[in-house]
Amino acid sequence: MKRILPALLMFFSLFIQAQEEKPEKYYSFDASYFYGSILEHNPDIAHLIDEHQEGFLLSVNRKTYGLDKWESRYNYPDFGYSFIYQNMKNQYLGENYSVYGHFSFYFLQRLLMFRIGQGIAYTTNPYDPDTNYQNNAYGTRLLSSTYLMGNIHKEKIVGGLGLNAGVTIIHYSNADMGSPNHSTNTFTFNVGLNYLLDHKEHPDYIPRGEEEKYTEPFHYNIAVRSGVNTSGVIGSPRLPFLTVSAYADKVLNHKSTLHGGAELFFSRSLEEFIRYQSIAFPQKGTSGDEDAKRVGLFLGHKLTFNKMSLITHLGYYAYYPYDDYVDRIYNRMGLQRDFSKDWWASVTVRSHGANAEAVEFSIGYRL
Repeated sequence: MKRILPALLMFFSLFIQAQEEKPEKYYSFDASYFYGSILEHNPDIAHLIDEHQEGFLLSVNRKTYGLDKWESRYNYPDFGYSFIYQNMKNQYLGENYSVYGHFSFYFLQRLLMFRIGQGIAYTTNPYDPDTNYQNNAYGTRLLSSTYLMGNIHKEKIVGGLGLNAGVTIIHYSNADMGSPNHSTNTFTFNVGLNYLLDHKEHPDYIPRGEEEKYTEPFHYNIAVRSGVNTSGVIGSPRLPFLTVSAYADKVLNHKSTLHGGAELFFSRSLEEFIRYQSIAFPQKGTSGDEDAKRVGLFLGHKLTFNKMSLITHLGYYAYYPYDDYVDRIYNRMGLQRDFSKDWWASVTVRSHGANAEAVEFSIGYRL
């Protein structure tokens, strides 16, 4: 679950605000109660799983009907905001309050809905070395959070009122911005109501129609990525990192763009980890003078929704002189927002399997 982009509400906000202004905007609301259990993805969190968790989810959704061409390409999705309250039913975990930006996609004549939400959460009882050392899941009070929902979704059963029921997975993690960071994943069953505001005025879906083939020649990008993270050792400080990326992109169609390139990594946390290993475990042979720089090669894909895109990269550290820190293979997932034809920004999570190393805030220029 950590590979899934932890949670990044402000970029969804930018996306919603950046849509071309239309005289007609249509909205719906939904509310659901959920009940479930924390999944034991790691035996180290077994002591945090007591009772079944419960809570509720509230959402406001902007409906689409094909007024912009991208809407019909994705079968008229919804996008909007969500709020989740979850009682973790464990004295060490406390309660979580979360806000998200989300997308909802529809299948099987719009009876099946799949939603992904990315955001941030506030936890009431994080790790504390003196008063709550048992909480090895949440090392910080603010967490990144992702939820995935699959629902049977039926609208307008009575007037604008409908029903929805299904399953939801809710993930909370520090994304290595603090330690400890074992995270939690909750599997829940949910049931609730949905309501179309001004349901009698909602238009029919505009047919997609036939699109002309679209492609672009190769373009080149330069990106600077930065943020803070820890070395993964409890008590280690938050330190800055810097990544410089250069890559080519090839637009295949309105939805898909391929990426390929190289990047140079500078990490103060890796430098701190090397220093720590040389002092705490001298028998391992770490001198403390090892080079902390890394060079990665990567391939990737960009899935475009209007001016917002989902970024996925898979990379390999071709130069990695100190390889006892993380795996050589890494992946990146996140959101990119285009501000002009040339400039863009993104928030991504770089991980190694299920081990998130950093949340990256990036600014890029497309040549």
